[in-house]
Amino acid sequence: MRFSSWAMAVAIAIGGGTGGCQVQAKTVTDIFQRRVEVPDNPQRIVLGESRMLYSLALIENGDPSANVVGWPGDMAHYDPQSWQIYLKAFPHIATIPQLGNTSYDQMSAEKILALRPDLVILPRYAKNPSGEGSIEQQLQKANVPFIYVDFRVDQLNNTIPSLKLLGEVLNTQQKAQRFITFYQQHMNHITQTLAAYHGPKPTVMLQLHLGRRESCCTTVSKGNLADLLQFAGGDNIARKAFKGVYGEMNPESVIAANPDIYMTTGMSGPEKPDDLQLGPLVSQRQAQDSFKKLMSQQPILSSLQAVREGKAYSLWHNFYLSPYHLIDVEIFAKVFYPQLFASLNPDQTLNDIYQQFLPIQLTGTYWTHLSTQP
Repeated sequence: MRFSSWAMAVAIAIGGGTGGCQVQAKTVTDIFQRRVEVPDNPQRIVLGESRMLYSLALIENGDPSANVVGWPGDMAHYDPQSWQIYLKAFPHIATIPQLGNTSYDQMSAEKILALRPDLVILPRYAKNPSGEGSIEQQLQKANVPFIYVDFRVDQLNNTIPSLKLLGEVLNTQQKAQRFITFYQQHMNHITQTLAAYHGPKPTVMLQLHLGRRESCCTTVSKGNLADLLQFAGGDNIARKAFKGVYGEMNPESVIAANPDIYMTTGMSGPEKPDDLQLGPLVSQRQAQDSFKKLMSQQPILSSLQAVREGKAYSLWHNFYLSPYHLIDVEIFAKVFYPQLFASLNPDQTLNDIYQQFLPIQLTGTYWTHLSTQP
């Protein structure tokens, strides 16, 4: 449904396009190098993805959702454990309108403008190449400023610019810079250590969402997790397996590749005992038992030499959606080069992130190892 010009005019008239009484503004540059004039102190923010809360929490002081007036329901749907934790810490989150069940695609200009936002923050993947008839086009017509950030498509290039942008927009530059410094120090340690290494790279199979599908094996060949895997010094066996970002490798090709290491992702909680359990509210025992159970149901994967030799690992899928992907990188590096990164402690890094930056307590299990012991 197209948003009528009359409705747009009404939205602007009641303050949706200009932030009501706010007259002060500043100009910022988003990740697409768009110069955007935004309110100096935005009070009514719509997010194009509720899991942006992961990133906002790192740089905001206190409640990261305090000025959010709308978002899709992706966090409640895909990460109910984190949703429960944030809901307990900040109960008003339950009252924030959900503009779609699971994704930005279910949002509309009508729903957004009805909330009278003074700023809309969109993920990179929301950008419409043509722009014709898009939400962005209609926001522009209604005079509502919107910016793009990226924490999940090209993390290695866009994470720091996105954090700086959010810090500037939300007036939390000091805390944003503190986290950026923390992030850079940890990422630089990986880069510098690998720069001094000239040995062979381990080949890696990275399967997404173990157990979600009966077929083998959904994986990623480039972008997001594939980039992080490569950054940590791994040789992704899916790198040339297909043209897109995501795709399938058939069992025969996986067996033929005979990877040195098998890794997979999962994100279910204790309420889903048949899925790979990882993340908040999941105990170490639950994570290990679910991993072992699912692998026992995968005869092809279980036959891989890497799995038989105890080189099989699982990690929380949602890490890659935010700057928490730093933990992905550290886990990868430690698994790929255990001697080179003997002193690296991803668990301690995660604990430091929570203690130094986040408004909630750390709970759960985020990665585990499939032991060869009975």
